[in-house]
Amino acid sequence: MSTVELPVNVLAEGLDTVRRAPPGVLVVFGASGDLTHRKLLPALERLSRRRLLPAAFAVVGVARTEMSDDDFRDLMADAVADAGPGWAEIIKNSVYIAGEYAHPDTFSTLRDRLAEIEASLGTGANRTYYLATIPEVFGDVARALGRVGLNAPGRGGAARLVIEKPFGHDRATARDLDAALHEVFEEDQIYRIDHYLGKETVQNVLALRFANAIFEPLWSRNYIDHVQVTVAETVGVEKRGNFYETAGALRDIVQNHVMQVLSLTLMEPPGSIDAQGIRDEKVKALRSVVVPNATEVPNIAVRAQYDSGWVEGNAVPGYRQEDGVSPQSQTETYVALKLAVDNWRWAGVPIYVRTGKRLPKRVTEVALQFKDVPHLAFPREASRGLNPNALVLRIQPDEGVTLRFGAKVPGQAFMVRDVLMDFSYGAAFLEEPPDAYERLLLDAMVGDPTLFIRSDEVDTAWGIVQPLLDTWGGGGAPLSGYASGSWGPRQADTLIGRDGHKWRTP
Repeated sequence: MSTVELPVNVLAEGLDTVRRAPPGVLVVFGASGDLTHRKLLPALERLSRRRLLPAAFAVVGVARTEMSDDDFRDLMADAVADAGPGWAEIIKNSVYIAGEYAHPDTFSTLRDRLAEIEASLGTGANRTYYLATIPEVFGDVARALGRVGLNAPGRGGAARLVIEKPFGHDRATARDLDAALHEVFEEDQIYRIDHYLGKETVQNVLALRFANAIFEPLWSRNYIDHVQVTVAETVGVEKRGNFYETAGALRDIVQNHVMQVLSLTLMEPPGSIDAQGIRDEKVKALRSVVVPNATEVPNIAVRAQYDSGWVEGNAVPGYRQEDGVSPQSQTETYVALKLAVDNWRWAGVPIYVRTGKRLPKRVTEVALQFKDVPHLAFPREASRGLNPNALVLRIQPDEGVTLRFGAKVPGQAFMVRDVLMDFSYGAAFLEEPPDAYERLLLDAMVGDPTLFIRSDEVDTAWGIVQPLLDTWGGGGAPLSGYASGSWGPRQADTLIGRDGHKWRTP
């Protein structure tokens, strides 16, 4: 597939350079943790390398771990190999505060050090608070910021709170967290982050649909037979067994990542491509998803747990043999769902979702399979290699779009089979797309909430999965097994097979 390429400098001048972060401070709670080291600090360095951070910028790390300012600066340097020249200046400006997240001294010290930084660097009272902590302290940190007045924007500045998932453990706890945050922060100050929304192909759903006359007219029940969403991982729970025992695949992937991708796929065209227009339509799309009742759950959902097996040539243990996992665990590592949408565009189009660990490939994709042609004039023998058209949005790892259609096989005989028209970000553009955290951090600091999740969106997503959580938690659904390295349990094949369909093999 040929693509018109713009020079890198044209792309940069048209987009990124007009979205530089203003002078400010990024306060990272949980600064000594894995997320900060692996994701946040490297993303900040890349923003600095692209000259999207100002000279008047600093990081304030806050965590329970005892550490000096110099220790934290060493941690920042160690997190990035071959850093650009601007990173050293940011490190020099950065400081660290050790303390408990609910202790008043931690936050009075934070207030004083922010005042010192703002006076010396001229950061203009722009503060972005990033909660990279365990979820149990989200509310405590927000309230503590409010008690010392750090929730209120300074003169001419802004105060924003960025929260990592999970947003609650179920619908009730999500609402409790929401109430705690709104005690001290307004909704327009809260940025709920889901890194999937920072991926280029997720955002490209909007461009594909609303910038191309050839796709949007086909994006409905009139032409699409069904939709498949796949989020597959080759890894197991690694060292997160204790966490995963309290979460499971439904909470960890479906309630957030899948629902975000699904809402962009199903939404109606917004009146404007801005934060309110896009987020309004995403919420409307999720509200159109039919919420299953308890009696329907066994017929529309499959839950399973991986057994031992082989993945990428390596023998791997079963889930119950992983560290931190109960030998009698009933936690699902695989979920398959059939969802329905009750609106004009999608009525009658089944939405199939599957996600799992220890599957053969790491892949995330949305596949829209079109209806069969109403009449195929060719003899059956001439079209044995022909399947219905499909449009596949590849979200990871090879970001891009594939269109499957039929074409004649070269030769004297008239034979028709599938061919692929493929668009890949890596091949089409001259520069590597920004990392998801890089994009989302910049958006938060400039105050663009488009790719962040609104309160009503979180609540609606929880409402869709809550009947499954209630049914499964009450022992109302069996837990199947599947071999590591397979595409999941046979019950998932039965689920989609009842409608005459089968899962795609990415």
